[in-house]
Amino acid sequence: MCSELFRIPVEWSGVPIFGFGVLLILWAVGGGLWLAISGKRTGWSAETWSYLPGLVIGAIAIVAIPRVFPAGLPIRGYGVMVLLGACTGLAMATYRARQMGLNPELIFSLAFGMFVCGIVGARLFFVIEYWDSRFKADTWSETIFTVLKFTEGGLVVYGSLIGGTLSFFWFVRRHQLPALALADLIAPSLMAGLALGRIGCLLNGCCYGGETDKTWAVTFPQESMIYKEQAANGRSLGLRFSPLAADNPQPVVLTVDKNSPAEQAGLQPGMKLAGINGVQVTNVEEAHALLWEAFMGKMPIEIATAEGKTFPIPTVEAPQRSRPVHPTQIYSAVNAGLLAWLLWSFYSLRRRDGEVIALMLTIYPISRFLLEEIRIDESPVFGTGLSISQNISIVIFLGAICLWTRLLKLPQARSTFGSAAS
Repeated sequence: MCSELFRIPVEWSGVPIFGFGVLLILWAVGGGLWLAISGKRTGWSAETWSYLPGLVIGAIAIVAIPRVFPAGLPIRGYGVMVLLGACTGLAMATYRARQMGLNPELIFSLAFGMFVCGIVGARLFFVIEYWDSRFKADTWSETIFTVLKFTEGGLVVYGSLIGGTLSFFWFVRRHQLPALALADLIAPSLMAGLALGRIGCLLNGCCYGGETDKTWAVTFPQESMIYKEQAANGRSLGLRFSPLAADNPQPVVLTVDKNSPAEQAGLQPGMKLAGINGVQVTNVEEAHALLWEAFMGKMPIEIATAEGKTFPIPTVEAPQRSRPVHPTQIYSAVNAGLLAWLLWSFYSLRRRDGEVIALMLTIYPISRFLLEEIRIDESPVFGTGLSISQNISIVIFLGAICLWTRLLKLPQARSTFGSAAS
């Protein structure tokens, strides 16, 4: 895990870098040159002016950085890998576009819109999913600031897919391009970008897996989300509780590790928790909150059960790292990388427009569904016993079946990009 790579100071030797400083000047000059070059190549069309809003937003962000990050702009490993993934995908799509005779300027415009909308969609999806537990604050200003800290992690792939898809269809309709042919062209880029983005998840410590004793397991430091979750779940004490359930919310001890502080205190599987440190416990979430408070406060813990017994546990020395877990980020990166290679290779073998994107929408939901079985960062939803990503995977897979059904009824033909190619 390497969440923060380094920081760029707000000023250097008295010279302002951010705000109304050097970077804003470079941004304005570079943006002006980009517009001038684009205008010279394609004329001062609406396509050229479409870059202007992005340049303005970038300038506003540069000016606002000293207020948001007075100690300097942190460069996060997650953000760097997401950006690297976007650039890699753009390079792949541009190369393929030239092969197909499509103007690369269109790919740049498409990529910009899909990237922005994808980030917004991915963040909104994450915020909605974890609103109560991670984002709801006492003041709106604090809430908004937390929501906007997306470079530290907290982007959901399926939210990105939704946002990017909306931008894609708007772009296709505006430029009168063949949607399936263009979707085939960019499909390998999407998976390549995802592969690199998952490396960012590893650096950030998010999208983590469950505990394992495999030799390739990984551990994370105390500031990671998995460490905090394990501490709140009682894993540092050797406990494992039953998951929260509507029909039986009362916490029940599922397992007790051998030679753990919990076993030494006398706790056994099947016991129902009634209180922790004198505070009544009615559900698993309350138990997690009390255990986390005691653990971080380095306090002894006294667990009371429904049978009226109490089990004192002395102060436990906090371990430096989490318990070993599955490196699901690496699994996901390898999965996306292999799928990107498969789609790239299959592109020249496609018989109809839409077969490449259909193949992606068939394989990825299956692999994502299986990976969710060993990820523990998402809880079951909608009473299905499945995570929200697993539910969406099922919907996308069914949609892919419908797409294949439609495609296989069409004659074997691949359309061209027509006048949009020039």
